[in-house]
Amino acid sequence: MAKKKGFFNLQTATATVSTTLVLIVLGIVVFFALAARSVSVYVRENVNFSLLISDDMKEAEIGELLDDLKAEPFVRSAEYISKAQALEEMKAELNTDPEDFQGYNPFPASVKIKLRADYANNDSIAKIEEQLSANINIQEVLYQKNLIESMNRHIGQLELMLIGLALILGLISFALINNTIRLTVYSQRFLIYTMKLVGASRSFIRRPFMVRNFWIGVMASLLADAALWGAAAWLVLNEPHLIEVISPEVMLIVSATVLLVGVCMTLLCAYWSVNRFLSMKAAKLYYV
Repeated sequence: MAKKKGFFNLQTATATVSTTLVLIVLGIVVFFALAARSVSVYVRENVNFSLLISDDMKEAEIGELLDDLKAEPFVRSAEYISKAQALEEMKAELNTDPEDFQGYNPFPASVKIKLRADYANNDSIAKIEEQLSANINIQEVLYQKNLIESMNRHIGQLELMLIGLALILGLISFALINNTIRLTVYSQRFLIYTMKLVGASRSFIRRPFMVRNFWIGVMASLLADAALWGAAAWLVLNEPHLIEVISPEVMLIVSATVLLVGVCMTLLCAYWSVNRFLSMKAAKLYYV
């Protein structure tokens, strides 16, 4: 019982809370690094392409065209928009009926497709446009070329920025955890020196510090993971479409990374801190 009381003291609690806060920041950094790819895929796969088709096409021909498009490796989804449906959509958007002043429905039937993320780049789209335009039933391929060029350029920049931010905050997190662990070892520096004087080996002196900080790392990681999962659940609950970015797979990777890094960092920092005081002479212990 004495050992348990000695372990769960105020100093351990403070170190655990401090490490938890740093690991939450680290988890957010890891999430953004992973989410950069998820956001990129999400944006690229939600760019619409409209294929204007002949009004003379029969229902069977339209079904065959949809099946052919869905079989293409670059197509994620394909949806038929009839002339009547296109008119209704424009009525809702413009709050007026174009048919009233033109005397006819000016909107052609079309097929709306969305590409797979790997094909949503300028080179692939140019080839896809050429292939689709060769189909005699497709009169025109409409998409916002400038938007796609701008999107690809800015997504690349965003990915680089997030990776750079992840590296910087990762280093800051390591420095903060190192300082937290060093302070817990610092308070025991004279005990370390006394044990060294009575002939205790370095590994024997390090062992209790390593065990203690191992459990600090485990507890802090679990608390940080719980906080991150709670925040993710709250965000998805309020904005369901975020599940495309805050997926369970991403959160599992974040949790595993936080646990692994949390334990490894606390052990490594404890090892370095104890070794630092083991190498000091008695006189220097009073001035550090």
